[in-house]
Amino acid sequence: MKDQELNFEGVEKEPLKSFAERAYLDYSMYVILDRALPHLGDGLKPVQRRIVYAMSELGLAAGAKHKKSARTVGDVIGKFHPHGDSACYEAMVHMAQDFAYRYPIVDGQGNWGSTDDPKSFAAMRYTESRLTRYADLLLQELEANTVDWAPNFDGSLDEPTMLPARVPNILLNGGSGIAVGMATDIPPHNLREVLKACVALLDDPDLSTRKIMAHVKGPDLPTGAEIVSPREELVQLYDTGSGSFKARATYQLEDGEIVIDALPFQVSGAKVLEQIGAQMQQKKLPMVEDIRDESDHENPTRLVIVPKSNRVDIPGLMAHVFATTDLERNYRVNINVIALDGRPRVMGLKELLLEWLEFRKSTVSRRLSHRLAKLNARLHILEGMLIAYLNLDEVIRIVRTEDEPKAKLIKRFKLSDEQAEEILETKLRRLAKLEEMKIRDEQKKLALEREEIEKILKSKAKLTKLVREELLSDAEEFGDERRTRLVEREAAQAISATELLTSEPTTVVLSRLGWVRAAKGHDIDVRALSYKSGDAYQASAKGRNLQQAVFVDSTGRAYSLDAHQLPAARGYGEPLSGTVDPPDGATFAAVLIGEPDDLWLLVSDAGYGFAVRLKEMYARNKKGKSVLKVPENALVLPAQPLMNPAALAVFVNNDGEVSALAVDQIEEMGAGKGQNLYGIPGKKSAERDEYLVAMAVVSPGEILTVYSGNSAPMKLKFEELKQFQDKKGQRRQRFSRAYKQVDRLEVATA
Repeated sequence: MKDQELNFEGVEKEPLKSFAERAYLDYSMYVILDRALPHLGDGLKPVQRRIVYAMSELGLAAGAKHKKSARTVGDVIGKFHPHGDSACYEAMVHMAQDFAYRYPIVDGQGNWGSTDDPKSFAAMRYTESRLTRYADLLLQELEANTVDWAPNFDGSLDEPTMLPARVPNILLNGGSGIAVGMATDIPPHNLREVLKACVALLDDPDLSTRKIMAHVKGPDLPTGAEIVSPREELVQLYDTGSGSFKARATYQLEDGEIVIDALPFQVSGAKVLEQIGAQMQQKKLPMVEDIRDESDHENPTRLVIVPKSNRVDIPGLMAHVFATTDLERNYRVNINVIALDGRPRVMGLKELLLEWLEFRKSTVSRRLSHRLAKLNARLHILEGMLIAYLNLDEVIRIVRTEDEPKAKLIKRFKLSDEQAEEILETKLRRLAKLEEMKIRDEQKKLALEREEIEKILKSKAKLTKLVREELLSDAEEFGDERRTRLVEREAAQAISATELLTSEPTTVVLSRLGWVRAAKGHDIDVRALSYKSGDAYQASAKGRNLQQAVFVDSTGRAYSLDAHQLPAARGYGEPLSGTVDPPDGATFAAVLIGEPDDLWLLVSDAGYGFAVRLKEMYARNKKGKSVLKVPENALVLPAQPLMNPAALAVFVNNDGEVSALAVDQIEEMGAGKGQNLYGIPGKKSAERDEYLVAMAVVSPGEILTVYSGNSAPMKLKFEELKQFQDKKGQRRQRFSRAYKQVDRLEVATA
């Protein structure tokens, strides 16, 4: 069979690059303009606008009976918004939640979610809804030709491109959305404050942001609480249209208990309790006895924190809780809206209100023009009716005798088609003498109204005055008191872990393979602890759990960790290499703990070392810091504390030879190689012919115990150790002829 040839004639061809670019831009503009960003005029996104309009068309005004939400959603997606019903219903629910909207637009019956779980609302087949009174402010002037209309998605119906909002809903209920390459986050505000600011701008359009903020003091969140950001931050936010602010929960004391009565916007009380409970479980809140949720219908937010005693610092505790939970939250603000020119733009408070006032003036002007056209039409009809009443007999004769009375009336009395039609439609009962007086009264009344409207339309000042009066009237009727307090406070600081812990004695134990653990107390038999197979005891140090433990590796680098963060001694501990980052091949040799100014003796087995303050060895860097310069082939000995200047430092080499040195002769340094404390020749040290195997610091009143193989331990008093102090020309001695190899030295109080 012969292959068919492909024919691309008549098929549109376009480079993939240009097609992809155009398709992406089209999609981006759709998301920005028709989905994610609200319009400045009515403050609504398309789906919200369609829900409100569909509900008004269904007759679901504030005074009407509730209807099933599924009915509304069906109308919205069937007539205006061909998208998923769940997404449409979720948008509707959001407009009904009094904890999400400062001024809810939908009035719902049934389960519409809660602050703990805003998405826990019932399905739309169970809930019922209608519009709130506030929605009247968005819909009231819709039939007065105040906005443009456009065909719906299939061209079968018309829908408003915008609602004629009487108030700047964009600020009152705020909103958030993520588009392509841009986002918006507008916090809710107080209606009375915003309308007062609008009136002030009508009086003086040159007002600065600071002067506008005499009216709009800051966001007014539905859940109350308090905003703690400095005023300067709010000024900058409103000046530029972007920034952030902090909101914090409020609390009061009742019988020694802390009662949280208001949460920040979009914060779940259940999550806060979970966060506090987790800290209590981790023993990070030892001053808290209990937490409970006492919220109910009368008290939507009532979280109780019970301190352990009346000595607990309540402000300090709450500062910690604010800093570590959602009881204090930072809110991003980006006032990005679709402006009147149809373009998205980030606006400051003044620019936003001025542009909305232009929208409002335009809406009022269109409303008045629509009313004027109706007045003119009615006056025109009344003029014809008056002619008819003045010539009633002639009109009746024409209607009774003429075949085409309408045309005859038009010709005889010079009437318009509309006037003649109205005369012919007039009922017999209205052919009374009183009707003429009613017509003249109505004419007079409508003429006065027409004159007043014409004056307003011709004068910008009169139009501005009318807008001003309507704003003040709406503020009086729909306004309420501010819910969110504005209090400048310092940013909350968490209590440090060391402040939350009680100081306890601890012994830090290091194994030869570099495993570390911290045992409570100082009377620990460190050698009797269990060690992993192939591992054994290396070194230990006694201190307190709130101090920093310092570890020194075989290369002389020091690393520091908080002792309270070290694993407990119930198990084998944890490898230090999982927390710090020593050089390849390095092993851990020493551990030190104590006060920052404590002196410690740091020595390599080549006999070089020095006294060093513990604070000089602190290193928060995972790679540590170089402290002791270790000669070639040498190792680091376990460090010893220098508590008493009258003590002796005792050194033993691999041949059992002993040397004692008064610690006041040891030089103090911050880092380096140090002095030769034992006197091992460099060549012998490098070739490992001679090196130190043990070191101890013994103070007056203490006893040194020497362990050597299977020999019985030897105990030596402090005075007996003085015989081993170096004397010129004298050969070093051993502890005993039997002690040719010393395993270890231990110091204890006599």
